[in-house]
Parts: sequence; structure tokens; C-alpha cells
Amino acid sequence: MASKSAADSNRKLIADNRKARFNYEIEDTLEAGIELKGTEVKALREGKSMIAESYASFEGGEFWLINSYIPEYLQANRFNHEPRRKRKLLLHKREMARLALAVDKDGKTIVPLKLYFNEKGRAKVELALARGKKLHDKRETERKRDWNREKARLLKTAG
Repeated sequence: MASKSAADSNRKLIADNRKARFNYEIEDTLEAGIELKGTEVKALREGKSMIAESYASFEGGEFWLINSYIPEYLQANRFNHEPRRKRKLLLHKREMARLALAVDKDGKTIVPLKLYFNEKGRAKVELALARGKKLHDKRETERKRDWNREKARLLKTAG
């Protein structure tokens, strides 16, 4: 098996979802194809798409990438695509069954991490099976900080 850096060097990265690594605990990753129509390939080659707010959903026995943004291709304005349409993900049946089970049974989320062209020139999405992180409660730290300030002020005026 090739090293991670060698595999990444053959890819042309289009979009990276750094926000997902911050908001989720990533447990497992896999690669999926993405079904593109019309001018979406040309728009992707320009490299201006975003997947920061997107997610994958299981509907009707298929996985869909929802809320990904692939801008319109300006030179083909008459035949353009919808920028935020849902796009079908191409996975093997075994992978789909495993992901559907993890989502239904364990309550995990499928988050896209990267959108890229592989060494053969095919558009791929790196998906992560993730669990949401417990967000840090700032109220507790703010209370402690305020109390420490108040305590320091009281000790300063008393002494």
C-alpha cells in the first residue's frame, strides 16, 4: 500500500472541509465517486467549489451529497447546472450497507472531507464516518474567570 503522502500527491485537490475536522470526531474515512452532470466538471476544474456546509444523506437506497456548492460555468450560461443541487454518491453496495447501519444504529454522521480529482481524472469525495464532538461549555469557564477577577479585586481592597 502506498504512503498517504504519495497518494495525496497524485490528487488535484478542489475543496477541503477543515471545519469538519474541528466539529466532528472522525472515526473512519472512505472514497466515493460523485455523479456530475453537464458543466459541473468544467466548473470543478476551475477549482472554486465548496463543501464546508455539505453532508451526505441516505435516501431511497442511495447516498446523496447535499448542499455542496459547485458554481455555474460562465462560458455555458444556457446549459448551466444548479449550484446547490443534491448529487448522487457512487458507492459499492457493501459500503452503502455499512454506512447506513452506522447512521441508523450508532447515530453517526457522514461528512465530506475533501473533493478532488484522482490520478485518472475522476471526481472523488473523501467521506468520513464521524461523531459530533461535545462542545465546550463556555459559561462555566466564564463564571470561574469572573469569580477569580472578583476575588482578586476583593482581596486587593481588603488588604
